[in-house]
Amino acid sequence: MTTATTHTATADATRATVQKYLALRLAGDTEGLTALFADEVDWLLAENPVVPWIRPRSTAAECAAQIREVTEHTVPEDARASVDTVLVDGTDAVLMGHLSGTVRATGKSFAGPFALRLTVEGGRITRHHLYENSVSIAAACTP
Repeated sequence: MTTATTHTATADATRATVQKYLALRLAGDTEGLTALFADEVDWLLAENPVVPWIRPRSTAAECAAQIREVTEHTVPEDARASVDTVLVDGTDAVLMGHLSGTVRATGKSFAGPFALRLTVEGGRITRHHLYENSVSIAAACTP
């Protein structure tokens, strides 16, 4: 197998895992997400003490629980996320898009672009770095 063929096969496997991740997130399947995340995950999301679902995480179960926590603290009917771009290079993928929602406790909305960097190794997500409009989300969480 050539290096180019190996790289393409790796990228295809990464793309398939990213598609599975998106489907599981959309379904709110924390059990499926727990299985998809590696036992230890390099998780990065800028900490913000006023946003209850943004906190450090490192285990598969903690990472998967984030979707449940977001749902608990936001109005599900107002949640929107669109992925405009998916770039895959070997084991790395970058997703870019927009997200919006309403915080249940305050009734305030947030919106903005996001970029998500995922790394997939052995069919499991080992890195999850999310860059989003944390200022808008924090403002929506503040009474």
